[in-house]
Amino acid sequence: MDSSSVLVATLGGQPQVVTFALDALLAHGEIIRDVIVVHPSPIGGRLHQALMRLAAEFPSDEYQGRLCHFRSIPIRSTLGRLDDIRSESDADATWLTIHELLGTLKAQGKRIHLCLAGGRRLIGVLALSAAMLHFGHHDRAWHLYTPDELRQRAAEGAIMHVGPEDGVCLIQVPLAPWGAYFPGLRALLATSPAQVIAAQRRLMDDSERARCEQVLQQLTDRQREVLRAFAAGALPQDVAAKLSISLKTVDSHKTHILAECRVAWGLPEKSRLDYVFLREKFGKYFELMRGV
Repeated sequence: MDSSSVLVATLGGQPQVVTFALDALLAHGEIIRDVIVVHPSPIGGRLHQALMRLAAEFPSDEYQGRLCHFRSIPIRSTLGRLDDIRSESDADATWLTIHELLGTLKAQGKRIHLCLAGGRRLIGVLALSAAMLHFGHHDRAWHLYTPDELRQRAAEGAIMHVGPEDGVCLIQVPLAPWGAYFPGLRALLATSPAQVIAAQRRLMDDSERARCEQVLQQLTDRQREVLRAFAAGALPQDVAAKLSISLKTVDSHKTHILAECRVAWGLPEKSRLDYVFLREKFGKYFELMRGV
């Protein structure tokens, strides 16, 4: 079984962020067979020089004696070259480029390391958004930390490799792989970011509704009445007055309801919840149920 991975990196004018990240992964025992950089379409200048500097690190599809293929993917819009992100349509084109790349790699069964340290910050944000759709539990997103003094000395590729003593390290970015939890999202491979976001919201609503129903199944009729009152925005004293019960009884019912919520949402026993949680989680649920 192939245990190799792919490094996908966003790139601006600093080629060393790619080799720094690659060296760090290799030092941790990762086997990287492909390095892919995503970048705006270069028209000369720093980005072109960065690409040339990087390509020189992979002669004959090798990297420091290891088999490793390098390629670059320029971001393009429907109008052609895209040298920067100046509008929402440019952002959509960037997202779709990364979206299609990650989707293709996952369809090939690749494990992906995504480095977000290079290029425009927005490109990294869009790459992270696409990764949440495609990544599985074994894929990783990384931020590359480089000490300020070294960053200045290494600028523009003046230093392409560093040692452990230089303080460069990869920091894993926490990422919820929504595509793994909701496989239906991955069917939206040729759509727009707005449609993916809308579908993601619908699926998340389905998940939240299932949790709400799980809680309701464990409650008595009176506890459901208390929950409905909290969901409508009532304070504890309002609930007591509305249902003609004591505040102590309201608190007792609330404690039981919140215990069931911890189970349904997988929250630690000691996590602090209150009636505000009930309003936020169940207010929309009861509103939707009235329309069914």
